[in-house]
Amino acid sequence: MPKVQLTVPEHLEMQIAQLVEKGEFVNREEAIEELLSTGLRAYKTSGPMDDEEPGFEEDGMMGHDDEYVF
Repeated sequence: MPKVQLTVPEHLEMQIAQLVEKGEFVNREEAIEELLSTGLRAYKTSGPMDDEEPGFEEDGMMGHDDEYVF
């Protein structure tokens, strides 16, 4: 597995240490790996906000003025 060196603010290091102390993770390395993986999955699934297609808010739902179209 590739090694990565990073510098984090002290408050993040303290939070990671607390999670390890509480038993949420076995050690710092596991905590950082899991937290990075979770963050990357969340970032990937949220996607950029610019990709949304305009139209629904401007023209109403499905292009109709009435919001409730059946």
